[in-house]
Amino acid sequence: MMNLSDRVRLGNLDLKNRIVMAPMISNLANPDGSTNENHISYLEQRAKGGAALIITEYSYVNDRNARGSRNEMGIYNPDHIPKFRRLTERIHLHNSAIFAQLVHAGGKAFLETNRMPAYAPTSVDYAGTTPGEMTLDDIEQVIGDFEKAAKIAEHSNFDGVEIHGAHGYLVQEFLSPSLNRRTDRYGNDFNGRLRFAQEIIDSIRDSTSLNVGIRLSLYEDDPDGYGPDYGLKVAESLKGIDYAHFSAGRFAPPGSSSSFYSGKTHIYRKLPRKPSVTTIVVGSVTDRNDAVEILGKADLVAVGRAMLADPEFASKIIRNSGTVRPCIRCNQACRDLGYGEVRCTVNPDLGLEATSVWNLRLEGREIDIGGAGVKGLEAASFAASRGASVTIYERSREIGGQLLDISDPEKRREFLSIIEYYQKMIEKYGIILKVGQELKGEGIVCNPDRVYPDLPDKDEVKIDSNIFKYHDQALKMAGEGRKVTMTERSLLSLDRVRRDGFSEKAISAGIVFVKEPMKNPDVYMMQRFQYDIRSAMISGRDAVISHLTGHSD
Repeated sequence: MMNLSDRVRLGNLDLKNRIVMAPMISNLANPDGSTNENHISYLEQRAKGGAALIITEYSYVNDRNARGSRNEMGIYNPDHIPKFRRLTERIHLHNSAIFAQLVHAGGKAFLETNRMPAYAPTSVDYAGTTPGEMTLDDIEQVIGDFEKAAKIAEHSNFDGVEIHGAHGYLVQEFLSPSLNRRTDRYGNDFNGRLRFAQEIIDSIRDSTSLNVGIRLSLYEDDPDGYGPDYGLKVAESLKGIDYAHFSAGRFAPPGSSSSFYSGKTHIYRKLPRKPSVTTIVVGSVTDRNDAVEILGKADLVAVGRAMLADPEFASKIIRNSGTVRPCIRCNQACRDLGYGEVRCTVNPDLGLEATSVWNLRLEGREIDIGGAGVKGLEAASFAASRGASVTIYERSREIGGQLLDISDPEKRREFLSIIEYYQKMIEKYGIILKVGQELKGEGIVCNPDRVYPDLPDKDEVKIDSNIFKYHDQALKMAGEGRKVTMTERSLLSLDRVRRDGFSEKAISAGIVFVKEPMKNPDVYMMQRFQYDIRSAMISGRDAVISHLTGHSD
């Protein structure tokens, strides 16, 4: 039986353990694709936190039509090598390896950030757009782009490259029977569909000494998608790879980032058997048990969102000690990447590692805090972790505040792990907790900044609101047999994966969705910035600073 702490051979590398930081879009790079101090610090914190291998976010291989998002990392310009060397140097300081993930977005290329139109193996519908069909010259040029990118990665001291062959991007578009309908040597049959990926691998092998892996969708979630047997066959048929990294999905959710409405380790559970090639598996790994389970059929485990929530996730689960700040699989801040940089609902420091305003020491300070909801609990653990002696007063008999009101069972299961986390922080830092008592005298009052009113207690309720609380209450009321109607736009604040999961559950419960406008809704409240867990955590930290500096809003 393999252990998380076991050293493992990957290509010509001897990795210090079996935990990998999964590639995730961050939008932290510069507009030209180069790196910067904030981007470097973000990745470095995960290496410092114990990950044996860091795989960068997908990085576009040309500046013509390969980009998939704004501020995406790009490996196409040799002028960026000095900055990339700063990145690799910082990762290597922590005895971790770093691979650059290389991508061409293909038919999913982001039109606003590319100079040329998108193209794909075949001109078919790509979730509302129809890219042009690639010529043989186009194919040859893109293979050259991957080779050039790999050379830049080698000069930048990356330890290897990972070809992105998953999630509906160009390489997977060639591999997918549904998207590749070519009749030339780059299509027509299994070997033809494999040819594009294989020629990229061969060109990188011939021109560099780098380790080469490939990320693959084990299966596609789309109705016409391929299954796990096909994905496994692809991995075992490619030649010259040091590993296959299994993710999932094409266009349809949940893909790799399932929300709390789906089971954990969902990709691993569909892997038919242990592959004959060295294997990394990703997908909803949020605790030590998940990681250990994946090693049953894989050589390494890739961790995504849980490593955003806690940069020390790897070292904590390897030691099986230390309290992990939990990923709650809410898919909110970490997936809000259309225009923003990566953030995390439960980790206010994410994406701000190099510029955090919360770096201070509080030794010798005594602080009393009133309220043990998320705001008060974060204020208390924040102050105590920086040396203060803290006492919390909570007038009710238990901690958790508004989290305790969550009624959606799946959401409640994940979200209440935050309360468990704070309970352990109270023990770790010796915070004095006084329940059934109110704060009297000087201290920090940490009542919620916003409490949304409940839905009206009626047999028929109409909802036109994106407030998360009303989604929960709508499910509960529908489950009680009441008639609930919601506008479709009420779900627009949800990540697509979570929206899909909620919609399926809501429709099953009898909730009816309608298009706007809705006449005389019982609640109409659309907010761009609603008060949520992250808002409460930041407010709690800021309350401590305001109290100590004598400033208040």
